[in-house]
Amino acid sequence: MAASIERGDIHRLHAIARQVREENTEAVRDVIVEKIYQHSQTIADEVTSRTNQNKVNQDDRLDAILTSRYLGFPIMLVLLGIVFWITIAGANVPSSLLADGFGWLEGKLTAVFMWVGAPAWLHGVLVLGLYRGVSWVISVMLPPMAIFFPLFALLEDAGYLPRVAFNLDRLFRKAGGHGKQSLTMAMGFGCNAAGIISCRIIESPRERMIAILTNNFVPCNGRWPTLILLSSLFMVGAVGMGASVTVAALIVVGMVLFGIAMTLFVSWALSKTLLRGVPSHFTLELPPYRPPQFGRTIVRSVYDKTLFVLKRAIITAAPAGVITWILANIMVGDKSVLTHVADWFAPFAHAIGLDGYILMAFLLGLPANEIVVPILIMGYMASGAMMELDDMGALKALFLDHGWTWLTALNMMLFSLLHYPCGTTIYTIAKETKSTKWTVLSVLMPLAIAIVVCFVVAQTVRYFGWV
Repeated sequence: MAASIERGDIHRLHAIARQVREENTEAVRDVIVEKIYQHSQTIADEVTSRTNQNKVNQDDRLDAILTSRYLGFPIMLVLLGIVFWITIAGANVPSSLLADGFGWLEGKLTAVFMWVGAPAWLHGVLVLGLYRGVSWVISVMLPPMAIFFPLFALLEDAGYLPRVAFNLDRLFRKAGGHGKQSLTMAMGFGCNAAGIISCRIIESPRERMIAILTNNFVPCNGRWPTLILLSSLFMVGAVGMGASVTVAALIVVGMVLFGIAMTLFVSWALSKTLLRGVPSHFTLELPPYRPPQFGRTIVRSVYDKTLFVLKRAIITAAPAGVITWILANIMVGDKSVLTHVADWFAPFAHAIGLDGYILMAFLLGLPANEIVVPILIMGYMASGAMMELDDMGALKALFLDHGWTWLTALNMMLFSLLHYPCGTTIYTIAKETKSTKWTVLSVLMPLAIAIVVCFVVAQTVRYFGWV
């Protein structure tokens, strides 16, 4: 006998469902999943025996602390701060040694060019443009990446990163996103393009789009050097505190938290406007804790992440260094093309606490965020060549000579954190969304947010006379 459901029956079922939701503050789906797991656990206990019950109890005790409603976030921030502290403290010496080595090699290359009688323009393009651009990227990026990525990988290998996603799940659900968005965000800390691709794990198209559009607000490996460098050079002195490495690490942690807060805010705004809908649920099975495999994890991290990212940075930095050198050495009137463009940007840049050279560096640095600072330095150099790298004090002096204050450094960090994605990420978004509209929005939305935030900060600081 065939059964049929009348329209009235469907309405009564909806009414019962609404009544159940109103009478139960706890999510029905969570209750069902919890009952399923409890029943599964009962069956498993009856038909299996454990040889190491202490290990299971130990994992449960650790989870009770690391995923605690009250202790989970403070522990997460402390661990993040320790990672940044080790990265900043450990990167200075090898960066200086690499810079010295590249400076020595540049002298030898210059001697070779002079010995063969090469024209000045060829030496400028190849040595002062291409070589210095690449050497700057390696000197500044390689040491922090070689420390940061293995540390991050060790946390992942120990089973802690899934606990971070578990802690953040509640926030993303309240923001209208999906709990898995926290996992894609964690992937974005390494590379936003990889974070975009990882959004495929989110089944709902609406929530997947939210995750794609907001992944840019967590700093990728190309922006870590900018945040760490400017924090070390300017922000420490601005707050007038000792223990400079600790203060620099705390400021970088603050930037990360601001990026996460912006991710949640934009997710909430999108879920209330362009991408309305009800958040779906997901179940995350936490892996067991285990001692990290140091040797294999570090080698794989250096090979898969550090060297991969460095290779990508070099490939993009080399032509960008040449183009920037050429623009800095083609004169129109008494100024270079680079200076003319920077002057044109200057009034708008001043309003948001930056200068024309900084905006131009972000524009030319579209292929990869790693090359923004090198391009900026090249733009500041009147000769069109990059400065020597053997003294970070000289780098700070160069910035100060061009009118930098702690506000300039702060706003450049904010602009770097919030502005549009790099070229590779934009291309990835276009491929994943297959939509020109969403791709354009993924560029214009963070750019507008970056401009507004920098404008508000700059005008507030100037109004109160803090600079």
